[in-house]
Amino acid sequence: MAETDPRLFVGFDLGGTKMLAHVYEVAAAANDPEAAKTVAKANAYERIGRERKKTHGYRGPKAGVERIIEVVTAALEDAGKDAKDLSGIGIGCPGPVDMENGVLIGPPNLGWGETKIADPLKEAFGCPVSVVNDVDAGMYGEYRFGAAHGSRCAVGIFPGTGVGGGAVYRGEIFRGAGSSCMEIGHVCVDPTGPLCGCGQRGCLEAVASRLSIAANAAKAAYRGEAPALFEKAGTDLREIRSGAIAEGVENDPVIKDIVTEAGRQIGLAAASLIHLLGPDVIVLG
Repeated sequence: MAETDPRLFVGFDLGGTKMLAHVYEVAAAANDPEAAKTVAKANAYERIGRERKKTHGYRGPKAGVERIIEVVTAALEDAGKDAKDLSGIGIGCPGPVDMENGVLIGPPNLGWGETKIADPLKEAFGCPVSVVNDVDAGMYGEYRFGAAHGSRCAVGIFPGTGVGGGAVYRGEIFRGAGSSCMEIGHVCVDPTGPLCGCGQRGCLEAVASRLSIAANAAKAAYRGEAPALFEKAGTDLREIRSGAIAEGVENDPVIKDIVTEAGRQIGLAAASLIHLLGPDVIVLG
């Protein structure tokens, strides 16, 4: 490969409800760190392909990994590229991750248990594979190109199906001895609170995730307290997604109260992180 040849990478987001793959082409010197820095500063990553599918985590880890491979393959087809062109795959996963061995460790919102991610992808595509926690991946992106650029310590809180956390400290992803850390979603905020997917009670995720907001909103709609939401989405959790909740906030006072309370809980957690780490910036995803 010549120093100016385009390099091809796949970025993959594994979520509790969706899988998303983007194919990027970037011109960088293969063995020149200074040139690579120039490319990074220029943010010269051109997206040339994508694919998105539902995760269907209930089908289990084996089927899940096969689906990841299918989504990456489809994204490459959309880009008009072949697996042999790949320089690497980076995949962000929900829950704790063994970054050294590319293993997903018991993600609460997938129910897969310990699952090897890197090895089957390396076998399928013949390129290096990096497996990281999804919010760690997002925060590293923010540190390199976004809201946390140039910070000494940056922390992220990303509510979604769950509530993820991540941090970049002095230019590196902050992690524990054997796995990723910063699982802010599983900090207990109410010992007698609702059951969380991890098995504990009263986790931040159990009271402030989109899933918990949707569950509370569904109950309000069922009771007749949120007529606008009921008209748009009924009481089906699969239909009460972010757009429906946003409309509910505008039209149903009880939905606004539910979202406000979730935001208050996230704010309290953020304040605790400030006391612990003293970050330059907190990014809300």
